[in-house]
Amino acid sequence: MSVEARRAMIVHAVLPLLMEHGTNVTTSQIARAAGIGEGTIFRAFKDKDELFDACTAEALRPDHALDAIADIPLDQPLTDRLVEAAEALGAHLERMGALMGALHASGRHKLRDPEQRLKDRRGSWKNGRRESMTAMRGAIVELFTPEKDQLRLPPEQLAALFLALLFGGRPMAADDDAPTTRQVVDVFLHGAVEAK
Repeated sequence: MSVEARRAMIVHAVLPLLMEHGTNVTTSQIARAAGIGEGTIFRAFKDKDELFDACTAEALRPDHALDAIADIPLDQPLTDRLVEAAEALGAHLERMGALMGALHASGRHKLRDPEQRLKDRRGSWKNGRRESMTAMRGAIVELFTPEKDQLRLPPEQLAALFLALLFGGRPMAADDDAPTTRQVVDVFLHGAVEAK
């Protein structure tokens, strides 16, 4: 197994542990979850901090959500397509939030190196976020495309609006009054005022 494949395998095994235990996860737990010896961890990563950084980067990647959106059949009604996409994106946000919350709660709320923090804020993090948003917007555009002749706005604009509505309107905690995904999609597609 290549070093990159081993790193990816370890990261995927460790993500659920980090969400459960935060940085208090032990190398023994990591090794058991990955099915490897403890020494193998440190042949793939220089230390636990590097492993945690790799896990964070993986959790931020929208690949799972993009794959789920790509699998949505375009012959379904638009409402159903958008509900499925919103649920896939919501699961992605929940995964990111669970990991960040667990890491923060266990004391990992800032990078060790202030210089690295500045570099990440200026460079790779922003570029990665921009690339992720572009990929998500492109996936949503595809869902609008079959109805493009019936839409009031171009699919690209609607995709941007849909994502802004989803990401801007996510409840921060469980709320009985929070709209369901289907309600958000329905209001997005049909408006807030009933036709007479």
